[in-house]
Amino acid sequence: MEKKTCEGYMLLIETATSICSVALSFGDELVAFKESNVPNSHSAMLNVLIDELLKENGVSYGDIVAVALSIGPGSYTGLRIGSSTAKGLAYALSVPVITIDTLDILAFAAHETHNGCFVIAMIDARRMEVYAKIFDCDMNVVRGCRADVLCEDFYDEFFSENDRVLLVGDGAGKTKELFKNKSGFFYDDNIRLSSRYMVRLAQEKFLKKDFADTAYFEPFYLKDFVAVHSKVKGLR
Repeated sequence: MEKKTCEGYMLLIETATSICSVALSFGDELVAFKESNVPNSHSAMLNVLIDELLKENGVSYGDIVAVALSIGPGSYTGLRIGSSTAKGLAYALSVPVITIDTLDILAFAAHETHNGCFVIAMIDARRMEVYAKIFDCDMNVVRGCRADVLCEDFYDEFFSENDRVLLVGDGAGKTKELFKNKSGFFYDDNIRLSSRYMVRLAQEKFLKKDFADTAYFEPFYLKDFVAVHSKVKGLR
């Protein structure tokens, strides 16, 4: 059976954390991406990066068939800028917007480089809080996104002693000392949020015509989540 792909360019935008990242895809292939690691530069850099990305690859705005956006959870400012830009482009170009869960992007990046392991994708919040989502070895969701107040045995109910569990995202670093005695838990600091990991996720949604309502969709801001405390071993 012939493989179906999106025959056109998609613009991919990721602004949920401190990194401002844009990518260009054609079908299910990454064409190119550009990023700025300068903190709080989203408002100044996002449109510049998009313009440069298109010009450097000989693509015009009229060639874009969809805009894909990392929808959160994440930084209020970054997501607001990303969503405003995505909506503006969608209206101007008369193309759909595809929204992708930010934690799904992190998990996809993890599964690209590590096989046979569970993944806990984490976005940093305050103190010992993270916004986390748990995936199995096949990218199936074990537990949806929640705001977690971390403690030593917080995730024990989801894994057995023999499971390998990869923790990724900017919230994972604060767990290293906390989980140092968990032999199955490990980290890869090279995995980070990037628009280049959105290609296949966006492609799947495009083929299903799973488009957002451009006028009314809202990002998942960190402030929208309520922290969950551990229920393991009587902890509250």
